[in-house]
Amino acid sequence: MSTTFRNYIDGAFADASDGRTLDVVDPTTGEVYATSPLSGLADVDAAMAAAAAAFPGWRDTTPSVRQRALLKIADAMEARADDLVAAESRDTGKPLHLLRSDELAPAIDQVRFFAGAARMLEGRSAGEYMEGLTSIIRREPVGVCAQVAPWNYPLLMAVWKFAPALAAGNAVVLKPSDTTPASTVLIAEIIGEILPKGVFNVVCGDRETGRAMVEHPTPAMASITGSVRAGMQVAQSAAKDVKRVHLELGGKAPVVVFEDTDIAKAVEGISVAGYFNAGQDCTAATRVLVHESVHDEFVSALAKAAADTKTGLPDDEDVLYGPLNNANQLAQVSGFIERLPGHAKVEAGGHRVGDKGYFYAPTVVSGLRQDDEIVQQEVFGPVMTVQSFTDEAQAVEYANGVEYALASSVWTKDHARAMRMSKNLDFGCVWINTHMALVAEMPHGGFKKSGYGKDLSAYGFEDYTRIKHVMTSLDD
Repeated sequence: MSTTFRNYIDGAFADASDGRTLDVVDPTTGEVYATSPLSGLADVDAAMAAAAAAFPGWRDTTPSVRQRALLKIADAMEARADDLVAAESRDTGKPLHLLRSDELAPAIDQVRFFAGAARMLEGRSAGEYMEGLTSIIRREPVGVCAQVAPWNYPLLMAVWKFAPALAAGNAVVLKPSDTTPASTVLIAEIIGEILPKGVFNVVCGDRETGRAMVEHPTPAMASITGSVRAGMQVAQSAAKDVKRVHLELGGKAPVVVFEDTDIAKAVEGISVAGYFNAGQDCTAATRVLVHESVHDEFVSALAKAAADTKTGLPDDEDVLYGPLNNANQLAQVSGFIERLPGHAKVEAGGHRVGDKGYFYAPTVVSGLRQDDEIVQQEVFGPVMTVQSFTDEAQAVEYANGVEYALASSVWTKDHARAMRMSKNLDFGCVWINTHMALVAEMPHGGFKKSGYGKDLSAYGFEDYTRIKHVMTSLDD
């Protein structure tokens, strides 16, 4: 029996006003299992009107009220853990055990972090900077936020959007990806029991739905996690009425391995960071740069690790990752391998797994040059490329020589070298002897075509506020 998802607008669930729907496909089978609304402008109008009406009341609540509400949301998510994991896995095919430990648990923790952040918003002290006048700085919510989440981490990215926005006192209209609406709609059900109606709204739909949200005159801010192309379109659309924009876009993370590293330990960490979530992660360890003196040994070990890595169905506790999210993504990943130049060598994988669903084998490609397509462009799949470098300067040149600048890592026992690399790598995050570890207290966000603005941390919270200067005379 097919499942039907619905929008959540002004405290009530509803179909698209014109009745249009989208099919939702189970990526483990490639078969339709549900429908969701294909929302149009009328639905976006309704959601924006609801958010605009609810905003003043939510804005005027005290931080302690917002904190308690977010803590209740976190507790409710924890109580509905089985339902959230099942919904997320159905849309994504992710392993159930990893969803629970590596995605749902951090998501709940991040809601609780922002609950605390609501009461810790600090500013510069008041003072007299002109004789007879006192200046005060106010931090205020920006207003209604239009937010678009991606399909690679639907649940986690929804939290990264709504939690800081709500904590700061904003109202939200959130759109999940058209391929992964399930967990976001369930979150709406959970939040609907806690927040005033209209403060949090979910509008399902496709790319045009997202465009309508960003172009709508009501939101003061547009936030998107997605592709570079989508981010550029959002920035252009938002520029028409000078909306704030928060963009977390693509990545092509370099993993720089020096000759003094513990190869076995590095291979283990890099393999997990490259193949987790089928490599569908902007921070994934996709682009491995290895010192020439240990290149061959490292490639051999990495290929063996790939061969030992398992992909499969969600209920198999031995698998590291499930399928790619959709047929288009399978075609994209396959296309990169099919178009490899003659000098490249597939050391492991390089093929689809099975003929049902969108599974792809853990893949290692060596022999690549800096200007090769697969080195320069985001594959967004379980594919790692390997290049060799001669010295530190060349490692930095290769690492920085792409248009993305989200995340990177350095693997070495030399502390001074690690510090030099962390200074010279042009990425929003530099991990040392680890890769892809995230905590709520530290910021996540990139430079260049990886976007701007920060998720997580106090920096991410402050992105959802505006600064007002108040100056008052001291005269009677």
